[in-house]
Amino acid sequence: MNSEWSLDVLYKGYDSPEFKADLEATEGVAAEFNEAAKHLGEKPAKETLLYIIDLMERSQTLFSRLFQFCSLSKSANTSDKQAAAYLGRLMGRLSATTKARTAFNKYVASVENLDEVIASDEKLSDYAYMLRCIVEDSRHLLSEEVEEVMALYNISGGSAWRDLQSYLTSTVTADYRGEKVNLSSIRNKAYDPDPAVRKDAYEAELACYEKIAFPVASALNNIKLQVINETRLRGFESPLAAALHNARMKRETLDALFTAMKEYMPLFRDYLRAKGEALGHKNGCPWYDMFAPMGSNNRVYTTEEARDYLLGIFKDFDTDLHDMVARAFAESWIDFYPREGKVGGAFCSGLRAFHQSRVLTNYEGSFSDIVTLAHELGHAFHNLNIEDHRPLNDDYSMPVAETASTFNEHVVMDAAIASASDPGEKLALIESQLMDVTQIIVDIYSRFLIEKAVFDNREAGFMFPDTLCEKMLEAQREAYGDGLDPDCLHPYMWLCKGHYYSTGRSYYNWPYAFGGLFARGLYAKYVREGKPFVKKYREMLHATTVNSVEDTAKIAGIDLTDPDFWRMSLESYRPKVEEFKRLVKAAE
Repeated sequence: MNSEWSLDVLYKGYDSPEFKADLEATEGVAAEFNEAAKHLGEKPAKETLLYIIDLMERSQTLFSRLFQFCSLSKSANTSDKQAAAYLGRLMGRLSATTKARTAFNKYVASVENLDEVIASDEKLSDYAYMLRCIVEDSRHLLSEEVEEVMALYNISGGSAWRDLQSYLTSTVTADYRGEKVNLSSIRNKAYDPDPAVRKDAYEAELACYEKIAFPVASALNNIKLQVINETRLRGFESPLAAALHNARMKRETLDALFTAMKEYMPLFRDYLRAKGEALGHKNGCPWYDMFAPMGSNNRVYTTEEARDYLLGIFKDFDTDLHDMVARAFAESWIDFYPREGKVGGAFCSGLRAFHQSRVLTNYEGSFSDIVTLAHELGHAFHNLNIEDHRPLNDDYSMPVAETASTFNEHVVMDAAIASASDPGEKLALIESQLMDVTQIIVDIYSRFLIEKAVFDNREAGFMFPDTLCEKMLEAQREAYGDGLDPDCLHPYMWLCKGHYYSTGRSYYNWPYAFGGLFARGLYAKYVREGKPFVKKYREMLHATTVNSVEDTAKIAGIDLTDPDFWRMSLESYRPKVEEFKRLVKAAE
């Protein structure tokens, strides 16, 4: 089993004949797009729509393969100059079709009998949701010329600033106990069993951010200002309104989610205070001990052991999930370990044309790392369940993007807790689960607050690092309350999270809370209904690319605009908090 992924299924390298041929073909596809835009309306609507959709399918297949190869290569090695150069070239060629794509979208919106045309053809019927979304989105389109200019400027604007943040955070080193350590490794020490290691690593991490604070602050300021200007030009009330529109989700759903989350914040603060007290702190848990392992599950797992553990659990849930996980380990889908130049965190990218995915982690062997693998492989399972859609029906919205991944976490964690007989092991597992859910509820809320603060204040002037740090601390105090030591927080969380650094995905924070609690509610249904639920669950995953968030949930019998659904999911953690408090008391 390899420790790094293989991208050979995409291309053998930049010099391979296939890569060169596909790169050259993008010019022809772009030219065909631009030529087609000149003749919209000359033929019947059905014929025009089918031709343009065929062209879009070919373009999607071609550009996706090239983009994925270059971006995955760059994620594994941010110093890959060829990847950066080719990504720039690809973005330029794709941007050259913006004017034509805008014209096509406006054409779709202009078809008076669109529903009749859609119903007249099987392929168009399969794309009914996409076409109706195009009509809705067309209300926020600008002229073809302006759309083209904005796409071109984004290459040297928001996209370039995003790349700067990614490069700086992946190459900066922390001075830790006389050694130079990359950011991923120093942040992973937050899980170390030695309290001195955790505190020293926390201090080293904060100090290393000072080296790159100003350029990363510049990236954040300019990305957010670009988003503010663009959303205003498109007629959105705010960047949040644009994010909800792009997520195909109602504001009522977000309000219901936040209503329940805020009501249950005291439950998770109670857990944090109990953890802090168990670790010898009297004023809430300090940030550097928030991820401290507890109990006796300090075992380090090899990647082979992680594989066997996951396969043992998933075989009882779904055969396809089990077999897919086995393939992921056997066929080099996963890039496991942290190294200099590799991006931090973890993600999954689907290679739909090859019925595969690629997973990046920064694995160091803790049980938490196994849960991270389960999470990312949940994304891969989601990809598996949408493979039979037509090529353009391959994108699910942000809120449901975290559903399958978090559902996997529940399957793994509850199975592990149920089988634990030793009190120390049970404490470790329950604490790990509470730690994770506290992140997707409490910390995610703090991330929402800081992003909102940046959007609310950016137009008034440039936000220097000290201002951003203060806003970050304010957000953490509001979200964590008395759960954390107010004198030991993390002022640089705005800097290290790549989710803030995108012009296309603002507010990529609450989808994690949504996904976590939505998955928790789905898992509760699985526990009640057993195996028959799995079929319904997979039908729901399959529907995520061709339905709104609310309609997707209805397949599982859930009303997302009702706060009671979210309260039910949150309430399920109360017994875990009480059990945690009992176990830590017993361990004293």
